[in-house]
Amino acid sequence: MKRFFVVLMLCFGSATILFAQSNKLIKELESKRGSLQKQIAETESLLKSTKKDVGSQLNGLAALTGQIDERKRYISSINKDVEAIGNELSSLERQLRGLQRDLTDKKKKYESSVQYLYKNKSIEEKLMFIFSADDLGKMYRRLRYVREYATYQRLQGEEILKKQEQVTRKKTELRQVKTAKENLLREREQEKVKLESQEKQKRTIVANLQKKQKGLQSEIQRKRREANNLNARIDRLIAEEIERARKRAEEEARREEEARRKAESKSESKSEKTTATTSRTRKKAKPLESYSMNKADRELSGNFANNKGRLPVPISGSYIVVSHYGEYAVEGLRNVKLDNKGIDIQGRPGAQARAIFEGKVAAVFQLNGLFNILIRHGNYISVYCNLSSASVKQGETVSTKQSIGQVFSDLSDNGRTVLHFQLRHEKEKLNPEPWLNR
Repeated sequence: MKRFFVVLMLCFGSATILFAQSNKLIKELESKRGSLQKQIAETESLLKSTKKDVGSQLNGLAALTGQIDERKRYISSINKDVEAIGNELSSLERQLRGLQRDLTDKKKKYESSVQYLYKNKSIEEKLMFIFSADDLGKMYRRLRYVREYATYQRLQGEEILKKQEQVTRKKTELRQVKTAKENLLREREQEKVKLESQEKQKRTIVANLQKKQKGLQSEIQRKRREANNLNARIDRLIAEEIERARKRAEEEARREEEARRKAESKSESKSEKTTATTSRTRKKAKPLESYSMNKADRELSGNFANNKGRLPVPISGSYIVVSHYGEYAVEGLRNVKLDNKGIDIQGRPGAQARAIFEGKVAAVFQLNGLFNILIRHGNYISVYCNLSSASVKQGETVSTKQSIGQVFSDLSDNGRTVLHFQLRHEKEKLNPEPWLNR
């Protein structure tokens, strides 16, 4: 009886593990969606704008477009989760069918053994079967057969209980996963309704802006002039930083060359042969101009590149990407094209700009009363613009996620708080979004 109880507990534990696997999948999917859902909920307040001037409406359109993009990304995530849960359901249904087949088979075998024992149920019949053997050897084999058959029957009963428990647990697991899928489908429909409402709101803003085409073009030109001035300053500072890095690399190479020559001069006195070998080595030495980074910069560059897709978003708190990288037309507005050398990230008032990776502050400068910061990560440079204050200075070393200044909040535009962020590989402009963990 004790052994039977142990087997029953083992089969219950095995079923619990199987049940936990689907539970874990559902929780993992919920966790991944949860951050997106929270992000959308927290940023909805950023869309509130009551001003009717062109600049404010254009900014509102950018914020709303960013929110729509986030909601589409969330719906896409739901679609992937629905597919994953659908695959899990199919797997569970296959497992359940297999368990039910095994249970039916074991029940049939058990039924046959019970019928056999019923026909030969009395002790006298078993004893007659044993003692009717021709010799002692056959008698022993028959006795062992009777014992083994009884054990076989008991084990069959235990296997049936085990399989029955697995079937019950699998059915429960199946019901839970089906419920999760139904909830997810309902959530998707709710998100689609919200998305349609926001797209309708966007169409209204676009229609209002289309009526103000002259003012719209004037606002776009003003923004373009400001962006050009900022980018020209950034380009110049980056060129200067690259030149400084080149000089550091040259100095390091020069020191290494001097150390090598000293070592060779000591060995030259040993033999003329060594002198000849040294002469040939000198001819093969690389020119100093070929060095662009010193050892420390090379290591930092490699570490930075290896973290592509895992770098933190450069603003604290909830956010929306309101303007993407590159040149693109604003949907619904004719002759309105934007050319962004980075991305614009809108956050809450009081948001902090934060370093996306360890590095050294290459420059801190002001333009139109706002601070802008460049941080060098080897031959990669991250750029943080539109700050009301800077908490770091040129030459300082910063760590990943360290706050470097407060993002400017425009009180004349409902506290609109936007960080302009760029990423460069030396002079090459990169799209920052694939580098960030969003």
